[in-house]
Amino acid sequence: MFEFAWPWMFALLPLPWLMRVLLPMADSGEPALKVTFLNDLEGLTRRRARANLPAWRQQAPFVLLWLLLLIAAARPQWLGEPLPIAASGRDLLVAVDVSGSMDFPDMKWQNEDVSRLSLVQHLLGDFLENRDGDRVGLILFGSQAYLQAPLTFDRHTVRVWLDEARIGIAGKNTAIGDAIGLALKRLRLRPAQSRVLILVTDGANNGGEIDPLTAARLAANEGVKIYPIGVGANPEDSGTLSFLGVNPSLDLDEPALKAIAEATGGQYFRAHDGNELQTIKDTLDKLEPVTQQPTQARPAQALYHWPLALTLWLSMLLVVRERWPDNPLHRLFTKDLFLQSPLPDWRQRLNRLRLRRRR
Repeated sequence: MFEFAWPWMFALLPLPWLMRVLLPMADSGEPALKVTFLNDLEGLTRRRARANLPAWRQQAPFVLLWLLLLIAAARPQWLGEPLPIAASGRDLLVAVDVSGSMDFPDMKWQNEDVSRLSLVQHLLGDFLENRDGDRVGLILFGSQAYLQAPLTFDRHTVRVWLDEARIGIAGKNTAIGDAIGLALKRLRLRPAQSRVLILVTDGANNGGEIDPLTAARLAANEGVKIYPIGVGANPEDSGTLSFLGVNPSLDLDEPALKAIAEATGGQYFRAHDGNELQTIKDTLDKLEPVTQQPTQARPAQALYHWPLALTLWLSMLLVVRERWPDNPLHRLFTKDLFLQSPLPDWRQRLNRLRLRRRR
């Protein structure tokens, strides 16, 4: 089905004529009488045919240009048949810690040492992209929390933004409470029993303005369920130390994360390596969806480029006519095209035949 997305744009159709009537004529500041010679006389000769055209024919190309521009501005589109959209009813936000300790390479994945953030990006990226029917979003937090991706069905884009996250872009500290508060702000207006926050961190709250337990209680009142995931190898099992000689896993505040999960009805997970994080991902995938009213969407194919292309083509013809009057296209806009014929007039032929017979 063809339709215009913004049909009210056609209300601008009389705008050029209103401007011509209401605005004063432009004053060039030059004398009214201008004496010129050969060049101007030649130009007048070239424009003679155009000047003899009726007023409506002189304005017709410009009226057509304005109409085509309005058609393009009204966003013509072709709507396809309605298609069902799978919707589980879940709004799922993932808050990922990007503080400096997340760069610590103490995680194992496929027999290789990788950083904590790299492993989270790989496994949680797959988790987000496979959440068919869920609206997913992304929060990155360090000293402050930032909404990197709002809730959307475009899971692939959220995956790309997670992969592009870098250590330290939100500060060096860990503001867990601010991350929960930002997630609550985004989820509180969504339907009840469909609000989920997955909180990924490797440290304790040492930044921000909101206490994590206070934020968790507020989230519980709003029906937001939080699943904290603590990442990092056991300090006893990992011999890798930071440049300060301390294993960052010692900073993980597991009691606080367990209290957050308990307060909101969620569950706390501990990921010591890639295999455990994979298991956690599979467990989260089994969350029961909440049934919502099915929705439909109609695919729309934009068509505005066709009137724009026609506008450009017609504009080029007008420029060619103005700049090079001697070219064959000039006759396309003049009266001579319809009055002159490449063949001799039939009356002239008849007269010639009569003269020959008399001779």
